[in-house]
Amino acid sequence: MSVYAGRVCPQAVLVSVLVFVWMMSFSLSACSRQNAPPLPDAATLLQAIAAPDPAKYPSSHEPRHWSNPYLVVRPNAVGLLTAIAPNEEQILKPEEVLNALARVPASGWPYGRAVAILVEEKATSSEQDKIALRRNRGIVAGDLEGAHVAINWIPTS
Repeated sequence: MSVYAGRVCPQAVLVSVLVFVWMMSFSLSACSRQNAPPLPDAATLLQAIAAPDPAKYPSSHEPRHWSNPYLVVRPNAVGLLTAIAPNEEQILKPEEVLNALARVPASGWPYGRAVAILVEEKATSSEQDKIALRRNRGIVAGDLEGAHVAINWIPTS
């Protein structure tokens, strides 16, 4: 602190107080981060959704009749459609699907913990696209099965 003719400089006191407050805020935030419980993973969050009830599934395989989350597997991404936002398609990496599904509210799962999946393979698909489709399909199906989410495969027309 600066002393001027026996008096303490008010600016030096202010700087000292601000430095002390700044240091305390870092130490308190560090303590609170250590004690916070880890956030549940997507599979755990999905367990809060009721078990799938195939009796509630629509008899038609038309996407417009399916009210639960609907996935479209493509060579380069996976599309997610929900009844919550029916005209919006989220484009995801296959590894992001489970986390995105965990964010769908319970009201978006009228049939329980089940999704419909369409694999978008075209007759003109290249061999590389077919390999990418199989890879994406495998990742998505494996993640869903691991999280105990039922899959209703939609046949390609």
